[in-house]
Amino acid sequence: MTGFSLIDALHIDPASSTAPFEQVRRFIAAAAATGQLPAGSRLPPVRTLAQQLHLAANTVARAYRELEEAGIVVTAGRAGTTVAATDAARERVAAAARDLARAARAAGLDQTEAGTMLRAAWEAAAEAGGMRAAMAAARSADG
Repeated sequence: MTGFSLIDALHIDPASSTAPFEQVRRFIAAAAATGQLPAGSRLPPVRTLAQQLHLAANTVARAYRELEEAGIVVTAGRAGTTVAATDAARERVAAAARDLARAARAAGLDQTEAGTMLRAAWEAAAEAGGMRAAMAAARSADG
């Protein structure tokens, strides 16, 4: 991780339509994918990153949780959160892509139709993430 500081590099755009947790998640995912955060790089503790970004700890915790669910990071309790070996995450996505291809062919769909369905699912997942953030914000505003 020489020369790269997550805390210095990551900035949240409060004017963005993208939820802050998603901005954090995307940034870390991209940094891991490009090697800026190589496998084994330790991420800052949730509270530290939240304070630096002026976010609630739950916002950063959600980003970390989603990164862990995607296989991009691994959390080991007090040992902290580190960037996972990207090959495992990529292999899970490749396996899912193979499953999609088999299912699409079995259903008689062509590559264009399957691609359209994948794009729609991708957008729906992104919207669902935004909806969850909006619902959580509404709940916290209520009380």
